Amino acid sequence: MRSKLQYISQGATAKEQDYNIQQALDNGADWIQLRWKNATNEQRQKLAEKVRTLCVHYRATYIINDSIVLAKQVDADGVHLGLEDEGIAKARHILGEGKIIGGTTNTIENVLKRIDEGCDYIGLGPYRSTSTKEKLSPILGLEGYRKIILYLKERHIHFPPIYAIGGINLADIPSLLEEGVYGIAISKTITDNPVSISDFKKLLS
Repeated sequence: MRSKLQYISQGATAKEQDYNIQQALDNGADWIQLRWKNATNEQRQKLAEKVRTLCVHYRATYIINDSIVLAKQVDADGVHLGLEDEGIAKARHILGEGKIIGGTTNTIENVLKRIDEGCDYIGLGPYRSTSTKEKLSPILGLEGYRKIILYLKERHIHFPPIYAIGGINLADIPSLLEEGVYGIAISKTITDNPVSISDFKKLLS
């Protein structure tokens, strides 16, 4: 059973990233997605290797955002790919069958494409506006999740776990779960308040 709570890392520097990930792990995070956009390949690899060691120690699932190559280099548990990143099939070929491959989606068409590609989980969002990500896709809101998941269920389409993402707080979780979302991906709220992890986990259990 995969964790229902993903922490997507934040931090402008390696030091900030390292600190935020350590705080998340210390407070019970068991799924870390390393996301550090504004860094050189060398900086990102150095941090990725360090975070890999941390995740092994804490027995946490470790996912690299966007880079199949980096996920392979540091032997991460998998990779998460955006809509404009390299394809799921390429990631599967390079990383192998045992690795976790997730994909971003925003529309029914995106979701169907990810299902067809055979990704292991889907990141669907954004739920609401968030400052964490640039070039934000159209906001879904609760109604957006309802429509997409209902579309899949009515057509008896088998789909992998769907994680809601984008400005989600504790109060949103019961409604999202009710609509059929499997889990939640959180960045800013956990970064700002890592002790909230236990509260998120209780609601998701």
